[in-house]
Amino acid sequence: MMRKLILAVATLVASMSFAFAQVDVNKADAAALDGVKGIGPAKTKAILEERKKGEFKDWADLEQRVKGIGGKNAAKLSAAGLVVNGKAMEGAPAMATPASKTSKASKADKPASAAK
Repeated sequence: MMRKLILAVATLVASMSFAFAQVDVNKADAAALDGVKGIGPAKTKAILEERKKGEFKDWADLEQRVKGIGGKNAAKLSAAGLVVNGKAMEGAPAMATPASKTSKASKADKPASAAK
């Protein structure tokens, strides 16, 4: 019974770390791209088709070559963990981490009188 519990916890931890992993648009396969919030099968296909023509140089190159990825969308994808050549989009919000979500939740849970 204890082994099953340890296995379940290990699986949960592994899946959580995958959810917050960075995905490089030039190296990722279709499954990894589909795992990024905001990228579906159609956008994945478009990215992979354009990548066959050559790697993306930077975020501007990705935006120019893949229909449907503009400035706002690119910023959201970057915040969700997509990177180009290992770099997040400049000016995009940082990728959410479990610690930052916890700290925000704990601040919201405090009563108003304790916040003063």
